[in-house]
Amino acid sequence: MEDKTLQVERGEGKWVGIWGALAKEVVKVSYIAVPMVAVTVMQYLLQVVSVMMVGHLGELSLSSVAIATSLTNVTGFSLLSGLVGGLETLCGQAYGAQQYRKVGTYTYSAIISLILTCLPICLLWIFMDKFLILIGQDPSISLEARKYAVWLIPSLFGGAILKPLVRYLQSQSLILPMLASAFSVLCFHVPVCWAMIFKLGLGSVGAAMAVSLSTWLNVALLGFYVKHSETCKSTRVVLSKDAFLAIGEFFRFAVPSAVMVCLKWWSLEVLILLSGLLPNPKLETSVLSICLTISTLHFTVPYGIGAAASTRVSNELGAGNPKAARTAVVAVMILAVTETVVVGTSLFCSRYVLGYAYSNEKQVVNYIAAMTPLICLSIVTDSLQAVISGIARGSGWQHIGAYVNLGAFYLVGMPVAIVLCFVVHLRAKGLWIGIVIGSIVQSTILSLITAFTDWKKQVTKARERLFEGRPEQRSSV
Repeated sequence: MEDKTLQVERGEGKWVGIWGALAKEVVKVSYIAVPMVAVTVMQYLLQVVSVMMVGHLGELSLSSVAIATSLTNVTGFSLLSGLVGGLETLCGQAYGAQQYRKVGTYTYSAIISLILTCLPICLLWIFMDKFLILIGQDPSISLEARKYAVWLIPSLFGGAILKPLVRYLQSQSLILPMLASAFSVLCFHVPVCWAMIFKLGLGSVGAAMAVSLSTWLNVALLGFYVKHSETCKSTRVVLSKDAFLAIGEFFRFAVPSAVMVCLKWWSLEVLILLSGLLPNPKLETSVLSICLTISTLHFTVPYGIGAAASTRVSNELGAGNPKAARTAVVAVMILAVTETVVVGTSLFCSRYVLGYAYSNEKQVVNYIAAMTPLICLSIVTDSLQAVISGIARGSGWQHIGAYVNLGAFYLVGMPVAIVLCFVVHLRAKGLWIGIVIGSIVQSTILSLITAFTDWKKQVTKARERLFEGRPEQRSSV
């Protein structure tokens, strides 16, 4: 009888220990996730504020900026965001393994790589109007879109420095400096953007100039912090040949990370371009771009949670703790589900007034109200996908995510979207339904992959790469 009582007590103690560890991990993840969500939202709000202000200039301005934002995201910002995901694997695992000098070296490698990537992108942006006219877009919209894109080029190069700096700080859980910087930049951007658009009469060009100025202000603030802060002392290094030698290793993780991110992003932006081929393209393009803006604004929330997942998982894998990495995965999934319920419910309840934030046109507002239930459904899948993608970046299996996204969106989602839009004649609603179906396929497969991940194997891979050529370190794992 005593043996049975002892077994029960041990069993209860085991479950208490598991739940206690999970509770502690939720706190750790929340400490990173909450401010990181705020940082991501405020950085994205630079674009949102610009689009909202330009939207009140009329349909032509809104449509041209929507097209320009879509194409610059497709060819530029999405590519940089995807490539820098490789840094989350490298810096996060290096910091967890206490290889602090490598964190700084990898960051320099990423900055150099992203700046070089920006050069050919600029040429496309300069000739954007010719490309848009070639694919059947309205000439007046195309010309205005080109003007906006050209003035975003400084922001592109600023992003090539800003994004690696963010990952550098993120891998060390230094989120509060980014929060302060992002808040300061947003406070700067709102009045400057308003003044350039309306007071100086620069229109959409003024919005692009404001975005570029704000991006470089963010770079300056974070750069100043990294250079002078004691918290970055162990990871702060000078530029050396090691940074150039590590470019190959960076691209080994950056390219599949970019493919994983861009395949989803590109599929959404292609829908914006397809909407320009519908009857009344100004209305369809404006509505779909607003839906995409809302969805992307929400995406910054689970993306911030995913960033926390990437940091915690990569740090624990680098430190050789598979159980802690698994616990971090469970914790971030709990946060993701909670966030989905809150945001989805709030958005659905405000569907009839949501459109007024972007346009005064009654037709646009009513169209947005009809699309909102579909947006709420996409929020569920986006939350799962964003968090699991963060886990993938922290673990280093971005290549698997790339294959999943290719199948989900280009073999399932986009074909269904095209059929529903142009064959069934559901217009923008059909395009969005197709992409939601692709997201459901993607989220389901990624969830299964995460559930069956061998975390001990992931630890082995991380440690072998970090201590390559140093068997005395590997033997301690």
